[in-house]
Amino acid sequence: MPISSPLREADLQAQIARLADLRAAIAQAIVGQDAVVEQLLIGLLAGGHCLLEGVPGLGKTLLVRSLGQALALEFRRVQFTPDLMPSDILGTELLEEDHGTGRRAFRFQKGPVFTHLLLADELNRTPPKTQAALLEAMAERTVSYAGVTYPLPAPFFVLATQNPLEQAGTYPLPEAQLDRFLLQIRVDYPSAEEEQAILLQTTGGATAQVPQVMDATAILALQAWVREVHVGDDLLRWITRLVRASRPGDPAAPDAVHHYVRWGAGPRAGQSLVLAAKARALLHGRLAATREDVMALAAPVMRHRLLLSFAAEAEQKQADDVVTALLRALPHPDA
Repeated sequence: MPISSPLREADLQAQIARLADLRAAIAQAIVGQDAVVEQLLIGLLAGGHCLLEGVPGLGKTLLVRSLGQALALEFRRVQFTPDLMPSDILGTELLEEDHGTGRRAFRFQKGPVFTHLLLADELNRTPPKTQAALLEAMAERTVSYAGVTYPLPAPFFVLATQNPLEQAGTYPLPEAQLDRFLLQIRVDYPSAEEEQAILLQTTGGATAQVPQVMDATAILALQAWVREVHVGDDLLRWITRLVRASRPGDPAAPDAVHHYVRWGAGPRAGQSLVLAAKARALLHGRLAATREDVMALAAPVMRHRLLLSFAAEAEQKQADDVVTALLRALPHPDA
């Protein structure tokens, strides 16, 4: 049945209206951070995972917990530490004895990864062995243990945080792990007015209550709708050019890429940019992605997929500077 069917169109508009209610519900507990909330919802609708980067105390944990409450999803938080083991995340086998028969058997005890929303707090504080334990879960939505594959609940959404300031005692995320995240979201300081509202809201006797406005079934339906959002051929060609031009060896790469990038974005960046643009279009009530969607999400999609050179570090250039140069050097044909 085509997407233009009146019945499907009415159902879609009803779901989009509920997305506005979802934003309002999260705003009951979160002051400001509109761009962060939007990117978080884009990641959820696109079926991807998000890496939140920001200094402590900006409400990242509260934001994820509020999202889980508004969606009536199971939420678990794991504090990643240097002594955390893979079994602490995935689960382990326990030897149990049947007191009636005396027979012993192993039973798999599921770990905290078996949830809808997993907050991996300070992911870069645990060794690579434990970081890699999340790779299969994030990519395949399954956990393999002792030759048995266990499916994860649907939807499954990993939100990881890392502190951009403290580097002592941290383990930088490998490129393969970073590439599994659809978006890297920057969480900045609030404005003066927002910070004053935070002080008022968090130092009183009343606790903000987040109402439930959606459930897992509605999220899965919206994720299916995202796949049906239209992306024109000209937009696909432009996204392909942007991703390929982020590689120093590409003829269309601008000077900023040649000078500041050691390794550019791979094909998964293009896939992520298309899906994120579709999700943003649906979030704004549209059934077709536009160049504005791509421009708004180019940095969150690509900033963690660019391996910068020593020259970039010496000149204090960031990945966002390279993405800005890409968009200027390769504008959309209709711009």
